[in-house]
Amino acid sequence: MKTLPLSAARTLHLTAQGLLSPPRRKAVKADVLDTIRRMAQLQIDTIHVVARSPYLVLFSRLGAYPQQWLDEHLAEGKLFEYWSHEACFVPTEDYGLLRHRMLDPSGMGWKYAAEWHQKHRKDIDALLAHIRATGPVRSADFVREAGTSNGWWDWKPEKRHLEVLFALGQLMVAERRNFQRVYDLTERVLPNWNDARDLPPAHTVTTEVLRRTCRALGIARADWVADYYRLPRRAYGDELHALADAGELIPVHVEGWKQDTFVHRDFASLLDDAASGKLASTATTVLSPFDPVVWDRKRATALFGFDYAIECYTPAAKRQYGYFVLPLLSRGRLVGRVDAKAHRAQRVFELKSLHIEPGVRPSARLADDLRRALQRCADWHGTPQLAITSAPADWRAALSTVDDADA
Repeated sequence: MKTLPLSAARTLHLTAQGLLSPPRRKAVKADVLDTIRRMAQLQIDTIHVVARSPYLVLFSRLGAYPQQWLDEHLAEGKLFEYWSHEACFVPTEDYGLLRHRMLDPSGMGWKYAAEWHQKHRKDIDALLAHIRATGPVRSADFVREAGTSNGWWDWKPEKRHLEVLFALGQLMVAERRNFQRVYDLTERVLPNWNDARDLPPAHTVTTEVLRRTCRALGIARADWVADYYRLPRRAYGDELHALADAGELIPVHVEGWKQDTFVHRDFASLLDDAASGKLASTATTVLSPFDPVVWDRKRATALFGFDYAIECYTPAAKRQYGYFVLPLLSRGRLVGRVDAKAHRAQRVFELKSLHIEPGVRPSARLADDLRRALQRCADWHGTPQLAITSAPADWRAALSTVDDADA
């Protein structure tokens, strides 16, 4: 069994995630779909103090690209939305992997409002009939009788009805307009699907999901893989060993880890170069709080020594770092985090609070890498003026420096 240094494990993971090196060419529309296929899924979140998370995750890998390409792939039927990790865009060819959840949503917890469905079944059936007769709808098409909503717990009834039908797979998201879901009948959004013909046997789904997970992670441990598709929480060691016996995974030992670890066979040819340091990440970029690299706190800590928790849903007084904190990836390490806000009308990209990880030493190269990455991100947002509100004094000075190449 091959022994790998931790740095090699990081390299293999970033390779699998499309974050090994900066983009080598200008992105084209097909790259958006290819990138989602590489990750297996793209988590959705609506917060937009900077670009909404799915667009930002793609930017981290592709560089500047038109955000409407993601919307177009959804409207063209190449992606669909469902609860996979959380609410995600998923390649349409993987619909069958999630179809069993729709047919039996009893294990989905709050994502399927069973009591609401039972209580309001007549109204929900009437809404479904309305869509069948008159066409797609948005939640916004229904007037809220009591005025403005106070949040997700105070949704108007039709919004809850639509979510029930979405969880059951009777409705799908046909497109998004200004990021608002447009719901239509599944048979109209996915006319070529037939459960009787196309549904994979239930007992094969977990193995196929684990294949997707290990390919997306590059390097995987049994205690990591449940999180990626929100499988039942348990270790999947037997399943991973079976995939290794079939030649699909390669058992390895990572220095400092006791857990069984596996590399997907697609990256077998990179093992020696990753172990020797010949292959190493050269990318520096900002990540979304909902990027697959950091969405599993245990995995991010094991791989990068980076303890990351999303704080946008935490009361302000209890936040340690800020509201929408972007991890900073540089050359294979997570070196810091920045609470950022794009002031679009003023064309200013504000670094409200910059934090560099303990043990990360200032250097001219790192400062230059970070400054350029933050400027690229700011430019893509249409907010080209970087404004640093709070940062360590030495980093503020380094990131504020503008050389001739940036002028």
